[in-house]
Amino acid sequence: MRPARWLALGSLLALAGLLEGRLVGEEEAGFGECDRFFYAGTPPAGLAAEPHVKICQRFEGAERFATLYSRRDRIPVYSAFRAARPAAAGAEPRWLVEPQIDDPTSHLEEASDEADAVTSVNSLGSQQALSTDYLDSDEQSGQVYPVSLSDDFQVATFALTNAAPMAPSFRERWYRDLRSLMERALTPQCGGGADLYILAGAVPSRRKVKDRVAIPAFVWLAACCATPGAGWAMGFVQHARDGDIIEDVMVPELEKLLPSSPRLFQDNCGEAQQDTERMKKILEVVNQVQDEERTAQTKEDARPLSGPQGEGSALLPREPAEEGRGLLGKLMGLLATPVIKLFQLFYYIAVGVLKNIMYVLWFVTKQVCNGIESCLYRLGSATISYFLAIGEELASIPWKVLKVTVKIIRAVLRILCCLLKAVCRILGIPVRVLVDVATFPMHTIGAVPLVCKDIAMGLGGTLSLLFDAAFGTMGSLFQVIFSICKRIGYRVTFDNSGEL
Repeated sequence: MRPARWLALGSLLALAGLLEGRLVGEEEAGFGECDRFFYAGTPPAGLAAEPHVKICQRFEGAERFATLYSRRDRIPVYSAFRAARPAAAGAEPRWLVEPQIDDPTSHLEEASDEADAVTSVNSLGSQQALSTDYLDSDEQSGQVYPVSLSDDFQVATFALTNAAPMAPSFRERWYRDLRSLMERALTPQCGGGADLYILAGAVPSRRKVKDRVAIPAFVWLAACCATPGAGWAMGFVQHARDGDIIEDVMVPELEKLLPSSPRLFQDNCGEAQQDTERMKKILEVVNQVQDEERTAQTKEDARPLSGPQGEGSALLPREPAEEGRGLLGKLMGLLATPVIKLFQLFYYIAVGVLKNIMYVLWFVTKQVCNGIESCLYRLGSATISYFLAIGEELASIPWKVLKVTVKIIRAVLRILCCLLKAVCRILGIPVRVLVDVATFPMHTIGAVPLVCKDIAMGLGGTLSLLFDAAFGTMGSLFQVIFSICKRIGYRVTFDNSGEL
């Protein structure tokens, strides 16, 4: 085994030069070439902050996963990756650091071994965790992106930017549960994982290792299956408290548990087209994993109680000594031996049954307590949400009534204003004009006979003028004719008198 271990370590040392962790600039949108590890190419909204740095983890010239790292807490906020074939165990944990987090001017542009970076990086460890932070500590460095979920490029997951302090038992449960869920539920229900997007992160608590590295209050994982027509989204949370098992939550509920209530997946991973049947199958497997975890914890808790046979055997009656026994003693020994063996058998059976009953009662009690706690929590959450909704509606009623009242008052004031304007205009008209308007009908009716008379006189005058003109014209014609005739007669008479 020792040569194999040195061979594996040597291969990791040879491959470390191919591992790159490119820091993505703040001016760049998203994670650059690592955007393909996010659903719809969109990183979670609402988690990025000033002390965070974006890292595109690379290996052998290809992108492997993306990490949002907190320089304040010195743990990853989350790592984003695509589902891959689970790797076999045996990778040697050789933790690497990211030089450019502490020294942006460093010539080391890829993840490097801590021993190599100490001499060439200024202020190494000022903004990131180091392997020395975990020395002489109860916590160990645990991968937020577990190596058990990676493919054969395991060295990429051993960067300290992908690690957070975890208790050994907690780390073991986290790795074991995620591996079971990936192998038995998430990957099979998403077409083998071709369209499966994973986000794994940690939420810091107030406790720190050596007052530098924040210990997670809980770790979480969100999965989004983008298979057309058969997609789904699920979330999982595991608290760092002893005895807590992994919990399944819906993605919107998980977002409420995280700081700033971010949006992990765009459109909630196509919520309108999610397959509820596949989600039910996933939940069935999750329940199985939870039951297995509870059973394992129950066995671990009950392990100190084992071994009652050794204590009980001291209470059994001893067989009589062979020395000095007579025939009656031998006979009594022969008769007593089956009885003693039978008593021992009954005793062992009773102890075994009692142990199993105690195990069953303890398991049932724990299940009932967990169920009651879960029901009370959900009932309390639903009740609070219900009362909050009712309170919002009741609080909005006075505001709505006030708005309607204000609108009614404005309408009444507008009507009064219009009436006042009309009255003012009426009062502004001169009195003489009002009298003339009032007496206009009477003057009009009284003037009708006069107008008729004037019309008749006009018509009579017109006829008189016509007759006068006609008679005058005829008279003038007669005078002209008479004058002509008179002259003609005078000439005739004069001519006749000359002849005489």
